[in-house]
Amino acid sequence: MPFNLPNILTWLRILAIPLFVGIFYMPHTWLSPAEQNLAATLIFAGAAITDWLDGYLARVLNQASAFGAFLDPVADKLMVSAALIVLVYLERLDAPIALVIIGREITVSALREWMAQIGRSKSVAVSFLGKIKTTSQMIAIPLLLYHEKIGERFDPQQIGTWFIYIAAVLTLWSMFYYLKAALPQVLANEKNIPPEH
Repeated sequence: MPFNLPNILTWLRILAIPLFVGIFYMPHTWLSPAEQNLAATLIFAGAAITDWLDGYLARVLNQASAFGAFLDPVADKLMVSAALIVLVYLERLDAPIALVIIGREITVSALREWMAQIGRSKSVAVSFLGKIKTTSQMIAIPLLLYHEKIGERFDPQQIGTWFIYIAAVLTLWSMFYYLKAALPQVLANEKNIPPEH
């Protein structure tokens, strides 16, 4: 396992998950609900920044590695999944929306791994649609975590809900896009598999 700055940042993102979840289990004598919301929002935002930063540093410092390429999306999906589960627990997000997003991530990750095994990983490379989905998600989650109104008009919960619904629609759309792109390879591969006896 390469021990370099990009990978350290990725590991820190993973290690932050228990702290992120644990904040909402702290007694209110330690942190008020508003302080819990703010702390969780800052941790998630910090994780999102390191998600961008570790990739940038890997390229700039020429420290890209196969292990880093594997670990980075795993860390990202773990943090997003933890945030969605916490939001369902706090009743700020409907469970079906969380299931759609988490289920898509599992499905597409499995699809990418299978395509990589048959040497066709470029067929399911990240699309522009997937990037828009991720952007909507990364806007929605901090807003839903913060929750508290800012002033009289800005309601993070309402705006975050709009963005997470947009992300859910794009999640399904991008999943079908990836499945459609992979289908010819799946069918071609099935034809080459000898029948079981």
